[in-house]
Amino acid sequence: MSKTGSDLILERMMALHPKVIDLTLDRVWRLLERLDNPQENLPPVIHIAGTNGKGSTQAMLRAGLEAAGRRVHAYTSPHLARFHERIRLGGQLISEPDLMDVLDECYAANGDAPITYFEITTCAALLAFSRNEADYTLLEVGLGGRLDATNVVDKPALSVITPVSLDHQQFLGDTIEAIAGEKAGILKRSVAAVIGPQDDAALEVIEKQGARVGAAPLLVHNQHWRARTEHERLVFEDETGLLDLPLPNLPGSHQIENAGMALAALRYLGLGEPALEGAVSQANWPARMQRLASGRLADLAPDVELWLDGGHNPAAGQALARHLQTLSKRPIFLICGMLKTKDIAGYLNPLAQGVDALYAVSIPGETATLSAEETARDAKAVGMKSHVSKSVEDALVRIAETAPHARVLICGSLYLAGEVLRQNETLPV
Repeated sequence: MSKTGSDLILERMMALHPKVIDLTLDRVWRLLERLDNPQENLPPVIHIAGTNGKGSTQAMLRAGLEAAGRRVHAYTSPHLARFHERIRLGGQLISEPDLMDVLDECYAANGDAPITYFEITTCAALLAFSRNEADYTLLEVGLGGRLDATNVVDKPALSVITPVSLDHQQFLGDTIEAIAGEKAGILKRSVAAVIGPQDDAALEVIEKQGARVGAAPLLVHNQHWRARTEHERLVFEDETGLLDLPLPNLPGSHQIENAGMALAALRYLGLGEPALEGAVSQANWPARMQRLASGRLADLAPDVELWLDGGHNPAAGQALARHLQTLSKRPIFLICGMLKTKDIAGYLNPLAQGVDALYAVSIPGETATLSAEETARDAKAVGMKSHVSKSVEDALVRIAETAPHARVLICGSLYLAGEVLRQNETLPV
């Protein structure tokens, strides 16, 4: 894929700070001030934090709002195949000219002052959102919450905290309580918050922080709302009443909880049946148990059932294992590449018993990738039969030669997922 003008600007932005992640809001506030504070002129904001399910919940919220005829801005990270995926203006990916304009403006306003890539590009997204009309702005936290670059809106319309689990411990703390405290940093005085399913320890921290800052009401899972499956339907219940809806179109039993959070949010905002139906039936979220039924990679193994998932922490491994158990019986193989910063054993352990073998790859272009040899060794340590492959393509061909009707899941990293989508020529839209 040839480089665009925005790619060149983004490369320059990467050189503005020696660290990829350096959590503080000082640099963001400085740049926003130079940009005349675009965060003060956004359409009503729904701010979403959490460890697991942020992206899927945001996708369902966007689908629901759009089904109700609302125009929606949305910000998410990281992107899979191209940066434009991070910024949606009124439902469409930001155009190349619009992206270049806001990136150039932010780069010029910042000058040579140190600022991280995520911070300056978040400011660019806020600038774009402030200049385009919409009914809602969906802001997904990048990392943590309290010191995340998205945490600059004084009074959002609603906050959402999805399930909290161990991830990014080197930045957020090595306990559930510490991580929950960082996520709960998005709660604001007199702003309602939908709280997804949580460990007791995480929930206690979130509720204490909500009380401390005066966030209200807190709409807590299993206290104020719940979601479950019943007779192949999604049943949602809150203080308003009971809903009987289709199962989410995003696959996986964990999507029931994500749908519940989206539905609780839409009900709080006063949206009716079109939004609630649309949330569960029209969401699109690439690389979350995405079936690759066509494309260059899929064509290499036409009889293989090929899937792609970008989950990368222990909770994601558990969710994948549960979902694989619900599918029809086939030999199951993983093609896996992961970053050094992740809990490899925690991710692979839940998957070990149901998988025939794992083919390990390194992630192209990622300096923090585990080598294929390291991933294969870690897979063997949790009881998996493992092999080393030079690429996803090589692994897929080898699997198809030995088990042509297998189920193959490419997994372990959103960065690997993005590379796969580029190789398969199935770019997000």
